[in-house]
Amino acid sequence: MQIEENNDDVTLDLATMMEGDEGAVNEVHIPVLDDLDPDSDSDVIEDTTSQQDHREADDITVNITDITGEGLGDGIITEDMSILSQRIDETILILSNLKSLREEGMSRIDYMKSLKSDLCSYYGYNGFMISKLMQIFSIPELKAFLDACEMPRPIVIRANPIKTRRRELAQTLINRGVNLDPVGDWSKVGLVVYKSQVPIGATPEYLSGHYMLQGASSMVPVMALAPKEGERILDMCAAPGGKTTYIAALMKNTGVLMANDINRDRTKSLVGNIYRMGVKNTVICHYDGRSFPDKVTGGFDRVLLDAACSGTGVISKDPSVKTSKDNLDIKRCTTLQKQLILSAIDSVNHKSSSSIIVYSTCSVFIDENEQVIDYALRKRYVKLVPIDLGIGREGFVKFRDKKFHPSLKLCKRFYPHVQNFDGFFVAKLKKLENGERKKVEKKEVDSEDSD
Repeated sequence: MQIEENNDDVTLDLATMMEGDEGAVNEVHIPVLDDLDPDSDSDVIEDTTSQQDHREADDITVNITDITGEGLGDGIITEDMSILSQRIDETILILSNLKSLREEGMSRIDYMKSLKSDLCSYYGYNGFMISKLMQIFSIPELKAFLDACEMPRPIVIRANPIKTRRRELAQTLINRGVNLDPVGDWSKVGLVVYKSQVPIGATPEYLSGHYMLQGASSMVPVMALAPKEGERILDMCAAPGGKTTYIAALMKNTGVLMANDINRDRTKSLVGNIYRMGVKNTVICHYDGRSFPDKVTGGFDRVLLDAACSGTGVISKDPSVKTSKDNLDIKRCTTLQKQLILSAIDSVNHKSSSSIIVYSTCSVFIDENEQVIDYALRKRYVKLVPIDLGIGREGFVKFRDKKFHPSLKLCKRFYPHVQNFDGFFVAKLKKLENGERKKVEKKEVDSEDSD
């Protein structure tokens, strides 16, 4: 630590104050009183300071007593949270057998209102969010989802086939003190990290591009896209580059991959990851995704659209989502998503042997997922095709008073309380013709999808 004195000013090197294990702050002694003018009444100053310290200590003692006694201290809060948790469990039990367990004069609506209020208080969500989630999940599953969102997801890395193989990478990291396993039979490149004696994002292998830190669920859209060598592919919302570099690896650095992001600042991380991972077939640009294909270019064999969304599937990473979202936010998201998916479809060459569009979000709301895909099916000549990975739940074909196209069951949903993934939605579409779809009877669309 350096202390520089200039007249009566004392400057501290704050960086040195933060040195120590795990962010601990080292103790710092500043000899302020010794530097005072020797002619001043230092004894008076010391005495006054001592009396002030005693008064402050007394105040602190009183405050602590108030907090832990009759105030809103940690002890009281913990007790209240425990009571709240118990009441939530009891309400869920009553709702599971309402006829036998309910109190006289209490209806299902009364219990649901009470449960909603308790869930908001216990987990810290606003009323809008809990109401939306209660529409998606059964009550027991809702609690499982909320509990899972309070826990961090496992650290997952993706081996980079351009520079290494998963087995070789795993052995190298094990030698460095990393405890890991394959993420599952469904992936040939994923590794889940349980414990590490070294910073997993700062190893020589990471810095040299042998792997990427990437959530398990975010690998699924690229696997659904199934890029081939020599193709022209568009990643419409590419930053920070996890999916882009995976696509390039599956293309074996052949063909042309256009990585676009509307935010110029975010393309910096995209550029960095592309260089680090050894990608050589990629063009980076920053356009509004809705500008494709009319103002930029089209004719792609495949398009990946990982659309901007509410983030309700990644609450464990961003708890602010609990209280920052409302109905207007979701409407804005869905409007943008519908515009983007039409642009993505229009950017694909329907005469290509592939002509695939993959749509994904990190949201669990039906508004941003099935409703957007159903909209695309009605507006363009596309059909849903299966995602054969052996994981994930089927998409919704009906939700409350809404009925979607029957093929929506081919979409895949991932949840933190089911697969221990970030909440994710993935849909795979195949383009059949150019242009806007004319209004047709439902039977005609079903017949078209069965071809």
